[in-house]
Amino acid sequence: MSETGIGARVTRKEDFRFVTGRGTYTDDINRPNQLWMWLLRSPHAHARLKKIDTTAAAKMPGVHAIFTHDDLARDNVGGLPCGWLIHSKDGSPMVEPPHPVLAAGVVRHVGDPIAAVIAETRAQAREAAEAIEVDYEVLPAVVDTREAIKDGAPQIWPEAKNNTCFDWHLGDKDAVDKAFAKAAHVTKLDLVNNRLVPNAMEPRAAIGEYDVATGEHTLWTTSQNPHVIRLLMGAFVLHIPEHKLRVVAPDVGGGFGSKIYHYAEEALVTWAAAKVKRPVKWTADRSESFMSDAQGRDHHTHAELALDKDGKFLGLRVSTLANLGAYLSTFSTSIPTYLYGTLLAGTYTTPAIYVETRAVFTNTVPVDAYRGAGRPEASYLLERIVDLAADELGIDPAELRRRNFIPKDAYPYQTPVALQYDSGDYFTTLDMALKAADYANFEARRKEAASRGKYRGIGMATYIEACGIAPSAVAGALGARAGLYEMAEVRVHPTGSVTLFTGCHSHGQGHETTFAQLVADRLGIPIDQVEVVHGDTGKIPFGMGTYGSRSLPVGGSAIVKALDKVVAKGKKIAAHLLEAAEADIEFKDGKFQVAGTDRAKTFGEIALTAYVPHKYPIEELEPGLDETAFYDPKNFTYPAGAHVVEVEIDPDTGVVELKGVWAADDFGRIINPMIVEGQVHGGLAQGIGQALLEHCVYDDSGQLLTGSFNDYAMPRADDLPSFHLGTNATLCTHNPLGVKGCGEAGAIGSPGAVMNAIVDALSPLGVKHIDMPASPRRIWETIQAHRPRMAAE
Repeated sequence: MSETGIGARVTRKEDFRFVTGRGTYTDDINRPNQLWMWLLRSPHAHARLKKIDTTAAAKMPGVHAIFTHDDLARDNVGGLPCGWLIHSKDGSPMVEPPHPVLAAGVVRHVGDPIAAVIAETRAQAREAAEAIEVDYEVLPAVVDTREAIKDGAPQIWPEAKNNTCFDWHLGDKDAVDKAFAKAAHVTKLDLVNNRLVPNAMEPRAAIGEYDVATGEHTLWTTSQNPHVIRLLMGAFVLHIPEHKLRVVAPDVGGGFGSKIYHYAEEALVTWAAAKVKRPVKWTADRSESFMSDAQGRDHHTHAELALDKDGKFLGLRVSTLANLGAYLSTFSTSIPTYLYGTLLAGTYTTPAIYVETRAVFTNTVPVDAYRGAGRPEASYLLERIVDLAADELGIDPAELRRRNFIPKDAYPYQTPVALQYDSGDYFTTLDMALKAADYANFEARRKEAASRGKYRGIGMATYIEACGIAPSAVAGALGARAGLYEMAEVRVHPTGSVTLFTGCHSHGQGHETTFAQLVADRLGIPIDQVEVVHGDTGKIPFGMGTYGSRSLPVGGSAIVKALDKVVAKGKKIAAHLLEAAEADIEFKDGKFQVAGTDRAKTFGEIALTAYVPHKYPIEELEPGLDETAFYDPKNFTYPAGAHVVEVEIDPDTGVVELKGVWAADDFGRIINPMIVEGQVHGGLAQGIGQALLEHCVYDDSGQLLTGSFNDYAMPRADDLPSFHLGTNATLCTHNPLGVKGCGEAGAIGSPGAVMNAIVDALSPLGVKHIDMPASPRRIWETIQAHRPRMAAE
């Protein structure tokens, strides 16, 4: 292994500009003669807009224009599209109401945009927005899915009866019913997967610019997938031909899914710039982000697990209410369906599974993918009900899992919920995590904590996720309205340096390092001779962006294909220069060599020859060395692993202290271990944040109660212990790198492990379940509720 190639711990190339303050984020960009936009947003969760009076606001200093839905309608501006069509179990398509860029007659959640003010400064635009007079007819609101589906509940959309978007199902219901009929034991569980606010470090921002001379539009935006934004906004919203629309996503400060989607603000600054003939900029403040960025999770689920007398799983039955919010976001409908139900087999051999998801509109911010996107919800459900079953049967939770793991020699393994796993070894990762956590000696630590008046518990969770959604044909058949391939262009310069253009987008993943490692490893050149370019539709032919841990499995595979084309052409050139048969040319360590001889040409010599073709097979090959490849995966990839968490609880305060967190993961081949560890650390922090701290709460009228960091608890450094990580690789069998993906794993496995540890700690009180987040108040109230029972007994 070279010091900079595959498997090397290369320091991130991009970090110098970030740690020295030299990054270029969207808000750092200011265009000449630029104006600012501020949005007037609804203070009500549900109201009819009887009148919008902009007269006074339009006369305020610095104001250039004020736009409402009527202005957009006159220009035939379309609504924001949903990218995934779901059908209900009766075959009918989902209810797909319009998602206007500015509210059309009715507002449906607090923060719904009503008017856009364009002014010389941000402050002037904000002051003018506050001067707009709106006559609201406040309507009843509903925020809880359990209430929204009841007869007589407020209707968010008249076409969605009982606020239901779709009623989807997957699996063989008859087979599950038969499994339960012969079960020796059935475990039942009701649980909530709490709503979260993504809170990327960088709030969203957008700048629109219009070139009057050429008719070209440019949008700078905080996006995870600029080509998708260009496609959606150009084709469906503003009706701009793609060759006249450039979308640039510069440095982006985190996304976690929330920057995948096409947002109204992107369309507004692009459209408004053309109307006022000046660049228009918008940057969200944090409070605005809380009520405008798509949120995550929010499931209410009832699950039942059937087991035989030996603890073998026979069947799983799941019914979920999924909150979609007031509008359909770009990929929202795929999250509680094909990215959730298909993962309910987990790491187990459960032969029969049936899941039904009822997706519900409410008067809340739209819900879409958040780190893990359906996979954390599935894993949490499974690992909680498995732990509960182990408790009811008196079986060690590790042993119950081992009895039901998919055997090492069973791959490829077809699950009863559509997916086929290609590789895995769940026994080894669980054993690694348990050994690292000293699971065998835990009871001694529990007794020691009890002597100090504390409750101590240990919990585990195994997980599997599906990454690199694919292939496009299958995804299309399941409702995806886009392809899910990726592209790469490898441009070799005459001196042998390389520029790599990728359709993936880096917003914290370290692509500029790992992708450069791939190139350096394959071509045998120094890593500092590789430049990685991403995030600009004016430079990159096309791409589907970054989400779902797809960058290496899909984007990396496209890079490998393009590199193979470069090497293949290089062999043809080398064969001509070395007067040898092409079949005799070998390429290794940056040299094209005639097999069995010392006759060779360096990669740099071949590159120069390609561009200075004095001695070149011009009749056979075009000059130049620039290759493009597209890669459409054959299957998902399936990262998996085991997490173990140990906690100690103070019964007087309900405070949970994490005493240790151990993760053993299978990510396939690892390109850069240091970057992988960083990704897992971040995921663990977010998963632990969900389990212990984070909770997005609305009151019954639809007001957001957790609309700032004063009320929404984010994990901080002193909430987290040092993490102990390990890996065990089983290679992916269907992509050229053998990689699986790592970006979401920490957030998928950790919530279940944390909550299982908490329930284990409180098990002496008879506690069987507690919902996330396990805040000190919730823990304390649970302890108080169970102590009288203990005293009575």
